[in-house]
Amino acid sequence: MGKKLFVGGLSWNTNNDGLRDAFEKFGAVEDVRVITDRDTGRSRGFGFVTFGDDESAMKAMSEMDGSELDGRSIKVNEAQEKPRNGGGGGGGGGQRRW
Repeated sequence: MGKKLFVGGLSWNTNNDGLRDAFEKFGAVEDVRVITDRDTGRSRGFGFVTFGDDESAMKAMSEMDGSELDGRSIKVNEAQEKPRNGGGGGGGGGQRRW
């Protein structure tokens, strides 16, 4: 698998196609995903771009970090895997009143 980049500071108007267009000039983009709010469908202001090779990803990161996209200055970093803790919403822990 390629290298995934985190892109923060996105405009609410930026969609998957716009994000792909901005990053394709650096190399083969395997996947693009703007993260949206589950209830409203509006962008949450960040997304991910996955490149097929590390070299393209590093070039994109160095050139796009701090650049402007759709009127906003964006931040581009190497994505960090979110740890899966297998948890589920725990209980309240308070006393029960009968």
